[in-house]
Amino acid sequence: MIEERAVILSLEANESNPDASNIAVLEIERKTACGLCGQTRGCGNSIWGKLFAHRSTAFKANNNINASVGQSVIVGINEQALLWSALLLYILPLVTMLIASILTMQVNDSNGVVMLAALAGLIVGLLWVKGFTASNQYFVMQQPIILRLASDDRTITFAN
Repeated sequence: MIEERAVILSLEANESNPDASNIAVLEIERKTACGLCGQTRGCGNSIWGKLFAHRSTAFKANNNINASVGQSVIVGINEQALLWSALLLYILPLVTMLIASILTMQVNDSNGVVMLAALAGLIVGLLWVKGFTASNQYFVMQQPIILRLASDDRTITFAN
């Protein structure tokens, strides 16, 4: 199980039981390696963060431990889920690109046509991955799980 610290942003009701607030909206707490991010000295990683606007994205997980808004929790995800995600996102589009280019080389000798076929294969692979993950997004294995409250339970208050 891969573990990471997150903060509960809000609680939502489950569709099967609207009275219970057992779905938590979480955000991963960002950590920096050296503490120099945002300063003028250091590795320059903060420049990339400013350029590409590193945003934190919220995600949902079952709140089986009844944690409240603002609490820090430890969230886990199965290692196999991470490996399958990497396989789907990286390997599958490359394989479709390779197959499209090999099949086109058998029919046509033009490098330009082969390159276009490779690009089309890559796009088809990416679209297939997007459709597959959208239709199967709630696999149990890929679901993040709230494991426990963080040991140094830092409660963060949010201003409304």
